[in-house]
Amino acid sequence: MAALLTDQDWVSLMQAHPELVALPASLRRQASSIVATEGETVFRLGSQPRRMLWVVDGELRLVRRSRSGTEIILQRAYSGFVAEASLESSRYHCDAVAATDSRLLAIPIQAFREAVRRDEKFRIFWMRRLAREVRLLRAQCERLNLHSATDRIEHYIEAEGNNGRLELRRTKKAWAAELGLSHEALYRTLASLQQAGRITADESAGVLVLTLNARASSK
Repeated sequence: MAALLTDQDWVSLMQAHPELVALPASLRRQASSIVATEGETVFRLGSQPRRMLWVVDGELRLVRRSRSGTEIILQRAYSGFVAEASLESSRYHCDAVAATDSRLLAIPIQAFREAVRRDEKFRIFWMRRLAREVRLLRAQCERLNLHSATDRIEHYIEAEGNNGRLELRRTKKAWAAELGLSHEALYRTLASLQQAGRITADESAGVLVLTLNARASSK
């Protein structure tokens, strides 16, 4: 069930997700909060987009099915907008499925389109965000072409973190799937990298902080 948000709701949301500050007040007034239970299909392939979605917490997956019925995961969203391409599309090109119980923001898509077209500041924000998504997708493609688990992990920390420091706010199992590794391979490689002194790992309150350590130069 959708519920409109109060001013206090927005204060809390923007503290937790500073990027939401960019939303014009007109969109905040029309946004609603929805809950998707694990396994629930939020939208289906071929349906008409009626709202833009922001993942507050949980995980939303964009998926397609192969002819044999195998699920192909196109995107995992843990925070932020999902299915951005739907803004200018008449039909969804995949399904969106909640991988866990998730909380989402839903903004009427027509209002969102109007805000992008009429609000220059918001339009610039949106263009920068799309450009960033393209960079992230390029980095992901590059990473999946790396053969070793070590290279993929270090590449992820460098590309997705800040100055060699990454705060991972999801399970290692979910991260392993994103890296294209089994969770056993991820655990084994993380332990090996820590033992070799190549990374430092600290975990607290469900957040795993990974830091790349400088490698000693050989003489």
